[in-house]
Amino acid sequence: KVFFFCCLPLLFFILVNTTICNSYTNGSFCTESKECLEYELVCKTDEYEVRHYSPTRWVSTDAEAYFMGVGAAMAFRRLFQYITGSNEGGVQMEMTAPVLVKIPEQTRMWEPAVYTLNFPLPAAYQDKPPTPTNDKLYFTEMPEMDVYVRSYGGWMLSVTSRLHAHLLTKELERVRASYNCSYHYGVGYDSPLKLLNRHNEVWYVAEGEPVCTATPSPHRKETVEK
Repeated sequence: KVFFFCCLPLLFFILVNTTICNSYTNGSFCTESKECLEYELVCKTDEYEVRHYSPTRWVSTDAEAYFMGVGAAMAFRRLFQYITGSNEGGVQMEMTAPVLVKIPEQTRMWEPAVYTLNFPLPAAYQDKPPTPTNDKLYFTEMPEMDVYVRSYGGWMLSVTSRLHAHLLTKELERVRASYNCSYHYGVGYDSPLKLLNRHNEVWYVAEGEPVCTATPSPHRKETVEK
């Protein structure tokens, strides 16, 4: 029951917006949004990727909850209302990907945590986004950054997100990589109606020069074919 109610905002999104984006380059996993965050692949090992992201602006909101899934569902509703017209001017925007959940690293089972949900603003509104009418929404300026990324399939739930965060940090410690250990990002690309070939990620922000234990791959950029 908890899972069903957590997914209601996402299900509503799919029902009202069924436009499918153009194809990505081969091997891409972002297939349900017209705009997806671009990145450069710095290097890749058997356990993680290192990606480089340019500065971007996001619309964000916070939610306090005992479980990530519950907090994300509460926050999603506010952000979805914003992009569908709950802003000054009533501007309606296309859904973008990915959805980013900032998850504090230190949480206690008996205390709620604050989860921050973020939507990347469409390119047309990066410079001048419409002002939210809900005072719980704000804009986040994501700086240029390198991130360590671990990908996994299935559903992005509290337990799976924590598991893959643990596996990623275990590997980063092994290779002595420096990263921000106060939080990580849970990253989702798919709607709940997609049952197969789902793609989720865990991100840790690198500090200093990123570490790869394999030969770095040539830079490449994931981008939508216009």
